[in-house]
Amino acid sequence: MIPKFSEPSIKRSVSIPNLFCLRQSLNTKPALLCSVSPSFSIRVSEQKLRLSNFSETITHCVIERFLVMATKKVIAICQSGGEFVTNKDGSLVYSGGDAYAIDIDQDTSMTDFKFELAENFGFSWETMCLKYFLPGNKKTLITISKDKDFKRMVSFSADAANVEVFVLPEEADARNVSNMPASRSSRTTASEAVVPVVSAGDIVVGDDLIGNDYQIEMAMMPEESSPLPGNFVMTDEKQHIKAAQQWENVITGVEQRFNSFTDFRDALHKYSIAHGFTYKYKKNDSHRVSVKCKALGCPWRITASRLSTTQLICIKKMNPRHTCERAVVKAGYRATRGWVGSIIKEKLKAFPDYKPKDIAEDIKREYGIQLNYSQAWRAKEIAREQLQGSYKEAYSQLPFFCEKIKETNPGSIATFMTKEDSSFHRLFISFYASMSGFREGCRPLLFLDSADLNSKYEGVMLVATAPDAEDGIFPVAFAVVDSETEENWVWFLENLKLGVADSRRITFVADFQNGLKNALPLVFENGHHHAYCLRHLAEKLNMDLKGQFSHEARRFMLNDFYAAAYATRLEDYYRSLENIKSISPDAYTWVIESEPLHWANALFEGERYNHMNSTFGLDFYSWVSEAHELPITQMIDELRAKLMQSIYTRQVQSREWVVTMLTPTNEEKLQKEIELSRSLQVSAPHNSLFEVHGESINIVDIDQCDCDCKVWRLTGLPCSHAVAVVECIGKSPYDYCSRYFTLESYQLMYAESINPVPNTTMMMEEPAVEGVVSVTPPPTRTPGKPKSKQVEPLDMIKRQLQCSNCKGLGHNKKTCKAVS
Repeated sequence: MIPKFSEPSIKRSVSIPNLFCLRQSLNTKPALLCSVSPSFSIRVSEQKLRLSNFSETITHCVIERFLVMATKKVIAICQSGGEFVTNKDGSLVYSGGDAYAIDIDQDTSMTDFKFELAENFGFSWETMCLKYFLPGNKKTLITISKDKDFKRMVSFSADAANVEVFVLPEEADARNVSNMPASRSSRTTASEAVVPVVSAGDIVVGDDLIGNDYQIEMAMMPEESSPLPGNFVMTDEKQHIKAAQQWENVITGVEQRFNSFTDFRDALHKYSIAHGFTYKYKKNDSHRVSVKCKALGCPWRITASRLSTTQLICIKKMNPRHTCERAVVKAGYRATRGWVGSIIKEKLKAFPDYKPKDIAEDIKREYGIQLNYSQAWRAKEIAREQLQGSYKEAYSQLPFFCEKIKETNPGSIATFMTKEDSSFHRLFISFYASMSGFREGCRPLLFLDSADLNSKYEGVMLVATAPDAEDGIFPVAFAVVDSETEENWVWFLENLKLGVADSRRITFVADFQNGLKNALPLVFENGHHHAYCLRHLAEKLNMDLKGQFSHEARRFMLNDFYAAAYATRLEDYYRSLENIKSISPDAYTWVIESEPLHWANALFEGERYNHMNSTFGLDFYSWVSEAHELPITQMIDELRAKLMQSIYTRQVQSREWVVTMLTPTNEEKLQKEIELSRSLQVSAPHNSLFEVHGESINIVDIDQCDCDCKVWRLTGLPCSHAVAVVECIGKSPYDYCSRYFTLESYQLMYAESINPVPNTTMMMEEPAVEGVVSVTPPPTRTPGKPKSKQVEPLDMIKRQLQCSNCKGLGHNKKTCKAVS
């Protein structure tokens, strides 16, 4: 019985691309009942309805309402363990296996349904794949991938007494992609002659969209003479030329041999694409593979088995004759991820940045197979694992890898930790050559920084780097941790302190956030100085000021902030603060509360050698960016190789330098100061204090190696005032240069070498050692590019929109809400 309603009719033309899919609420008035498909009915008045993408015009209608089927139980006949057989008309029949009956309705959730299936069939509910036929269509399998698909299946089957649901484990589903036509949710191909179900949001009634809470989707079959809808993907025969040329002879016949069953299956896959047919396995195990053409009655057969007393696989039987219509079979059915991965891996090896979009375009152009973005992306991941090894297995090899590092590089630290569930927590690496170089020839100055890794699994890189005498990057230690927290920084610094074992008072140039501010005093207590990274401070100040001040005001305040930081005299520092205060007392308060003792040259008590930013860590990440997509053991080994090459290169370079006391860059700096000192006059000393006259009057304390211009203390090289005093007392300026800038210290820094570690791919073949901790991967990373850590330069600060009416920021006069 049709329920009665009392809303007025809707009389508008309907344009429906590619399919007939109607949605409307229950609150409409009854009218004439018009049959659209065996399973669905709608009410229309006697007018005409035009379908825009089909060649013929069917009856035009004015939509009044359509009938929603009353909620009722549907019996789901759930089958698994069998196989699909193709009839002569192209329809599919499921043969063999087990079956269970389950009552379902609109209130049944897909999760509950899967749980019940998991209990009956013994599959994991998380990995099973569900497929079903549309009513009246046994040629197309629809995949249920989300709850909406499940509800749609119940709606489609409301008129039927039951619905057949085919339950496949994930691996079997992937394996059978090439052997049976299927549609994921609502996608299909032209060869299946069914219009894909699209969102009802595409249906336009006049200028409005039909939309409501309860939705019905219906598909209409175009007649054979009708042109196919525009979104069908047709396979051009010319696009098969390359595949046919390459693969039509990959299988030659009886007695052909292969190295493994994997190689044989791969050759069979390519052979079927080149010759345009699909196949199914009669037998597929570790001893024998027997395959036949999937077309009913076609005699093509092939059987391969292991050659006696060898590991080779040999074709024993083959009937090469086909009687089926192979030309109608589309290669897209057989475009499995593994196959595409095997095709692209050589190109991926040559071009590591091979993008999924380019992969899809190349496969379409060269083989006539259409892939979507996600298929191409997954194929790239498979190809990468084929080239580089398993990401998951790399974590399980960490214990062995750490032992090999310590074995090949004695004195090195390579340690890791896992969580209670054995998943990866953190890894610390510091080579003996790095620790020794820091102790013997490096300034007591370390840069700490972090960056998110753009890898398959979650991870953050922590790194401690030092500058050599030429201000080149010298990595001392690095770690991979699950996240940047105070606990992980404390663990990193504890291992760093243990490895460096340096009695000097070290200055750390680092951020003050993410736990570092508390971690440093916890580990190094009073034996360190923490210089805040000016880059991070400027970034925070810029963000805090944004939206409060105009572009010009922010630019002036940031300029004054930098001037205060670099000022060497207290009077210059306070002058810059007053400039900020004149613009904004709030900004002045922010600067005072940011602890200038940790970042202002005029107040800082440690020796930072005029390094205001922790940019050395960013230089190190340029190395990481070339290796971040590798499995963790290979990524670490790639960094080790770069360190090894860097140390060797600088060893060779330093031996070729002209023999001077200082390194080339520092020699050049000192010569400039010597040249400037020639125009200065030195007055008679008072104890160790000298007065130097030039454009200004400066006081030099020769015993304390200090000048009131502060350049000597900040850089480690005597300023022009100090050079004038040194030459006045008959000594050499070289005697007053920091020892860390000498050629001798530079060569001591790079005296030790880093040795190679056994090939990480060979580790997979090593037998498991009893008692060794098993390490599993951390959670997978959320897709997307990690955030950049670089702050925008002062001259690149984006100009904010300012209203000419109210002078406010973020809008203009036209959108101003203030009363004029």
